[in-house]
Amino acid sequence: MIWRSVVGKLWLTIILLVAFVLSILTILLLQFFEDFHVEKEAEQMERLANKVASVIERYDDRDQALETAWEITDFYPTRVLIVKNEEEKGSLKYSPNAHGLPEFALDVFQDDPILQDVFTTRETVVKQGDFESASVTHSSHNELLIVGVPMDIDGDDHGAVFLYQSLDVIEQTTRQARNLIYISAGIAIVLTTIFAFFLSTRITAPLLKMREAATQVAKGKFDTKVPMVTHDEIGELSVAFNRMGRQLNNYVTALNQEKEQLSSILSSMADGVITFDKTGAILSTNPPAERFLKAWYYEQGMEEQPGSEVPEDINELFSLVVMLEREQLTEVELQGRSWVVVMTPLYNQSAIRGAVAVFRDMTEERRLDKLRKDFIANVSHELRTPIAMLQGYSEAIVDDVASSEEEKKEVAQIIYDESLRMGRLVNELLDLARMEAGHNELHYASINLQDFGKRIVRKFTGLARDREIELYFFVSNAERMLMVDPDRIEQVLTNLLDNAVRHTPDHGKVSLLISSHAKGVQFDVTDTGSGIPEDDLPFVFERFYKADKARTRGRSGTGLGLAIARNIVESHMGKISVHSKNGEGTTFSFFIPDK
Repeated sequence: MIWRSVVGKLWLTIILLVAFVLSILTILLLQFFEDFHVEKEAEQMERLANKVASVIERYDDRDQALETAWEITDFYPTRVLIVKNEEEKGSLKYSPNAHGLPEFALDVFQDDPILQDVFTTRETVVKQGDFESASVTHSSHNELLIVGVPMDIDGDDHGAVFLYQSLDVIEQTTRQARNLIYISAGIAIVLTTIFAFFLSTRITAPLLKMREAATQVAKGKFDTKVPMVTHDEIGELSVAFNRMGRQLNNYVTALNQEKEQLSSILSSMADGVITFDKTGAILSTNPPAERFLKAWYYEQGMEEQPGSEVPEDINELFSLVVMLEREQLTEVELQGRSWVVVMTPLYNQSAIRGAVAVFRDMTEERRLDKLRKDFIANVSHELRTPIAMLQGYSEAIVDDVASSEEEKKEVAQIIYDESLRMGRLVNELLDLARMEAGHNELHYASINLQDFGKRIVRKFTGLARDREIELYFFVSNAERMLMVDPDRIEQVLTNLLDNAVRHTPDHGKVSLLISSHAKGVQFDVTDTGSGIPEDDLPFVFERFYKADKARTRGRSGTGLGLAIARNIVESHMGKISVHSKNGEGTTFSFFIPDK
């Protein structure tokens, strides 16, 4: 579209300017030429009229004078009217050669305010205009140029000579001049068009290249260069454009590096980060923050509600940050996890443009704090009973409450049993602490599963017989060998079988099944006891877990055996699990891979 381009606009501007100037000049020139031609014709007609008047005045022979006058004027496209006396109507003499011009009555000249000056003031007059001539058949209007010169004949000053000609002759001359002006104007416009296109292309060619380069820069190609073909302002613009492209490239590179660095920092952060705009809408997040938002999404029932992209506590915290313009802190519980949120305002120069919130998952810290508190409470509780019994029975001996030897032996036996129990508790605590600290040394040896299982089951034969519990043992591959720490695995199986026998009622059944697999060996200890409540299953491998909530003496242990068993199995790169149904029994399984 040339009319929308710089070339078209510049060309059109130059053409309009030249056309306007030429139009004004043409009008002025035409007016000038027309006035010039009229003036020249009037001067010529005035000289001719003076010559006719002079001839009439000098010659005594009037006929000869008129004949001479007619000969003088015959070569000019004018008609001559000689008025001998204005008061005599028949004193008018017209030249015989009419040149197509009409005759006028004397009243036309006497009544005209300008032409009558020839008779009144005896001055030469010139007038052009529309004059009406009357003939026998019709009247007509004629555009004429009339020149009147006063004349004296025989001392009579009432004579005059009038020459008039049609303005069509002058119009023809003017038309020729007008045609020449029009031709000149057309040539000027053509030359101007050529010049305008030449100038426009010289100006717009570099601009078109700059436009193409700007389009490439807009697409991100900041290394685009514009060639400098001239050394004028456009050339300087090309140099400035290339410098701008280099600077933009440097700035964008720096921004991308900072963005990548910031993105890497946010992605590698353990804490979640969410930025908000001034309306509270989320602008950006990192992976931990996305996990928080996903948990909130699940909390809402998998439905996204407008204005509730984050919990209400976070929205209230954002309002406080914007209102008070300082850092705020809160803690949010979501999907069983505890999050500490620290929110700080973001500024755009002096105004707040949003806020940034840092989400720290404090679930593990809270769990560890709870474990620490529970550990102290459980240890205190476990130690309080044997210590109280040791103190009580010791006082009984000191105060001679036990008078007979049998009573003293019974009290001493109780003190001994409680001291063993307290020592066992302390040893198990020390073992568990060493295992969790990574100081559990394993002494690997190759064992035969058949012999190893028989030896462990034999330890519980007497206890099972006393309670009429059926003890069952099975090995899928009697020849299979396994590289483990025998003492540690025996400790695990002993703990599991002891728990199974203690929690199985009389006439129940306890089984040890050893299954050989391609990548390792699985051990299953199954009982038909009371089972473990479903709510307690996730916690059976924690320290001080007991099925007996009252922690009564007798069948209840220290609550550390399963925690120790889990650590031993995991130190062998294995896995331990439990399956139980309340009132139907329990199965503990652990898998030891081949070493």
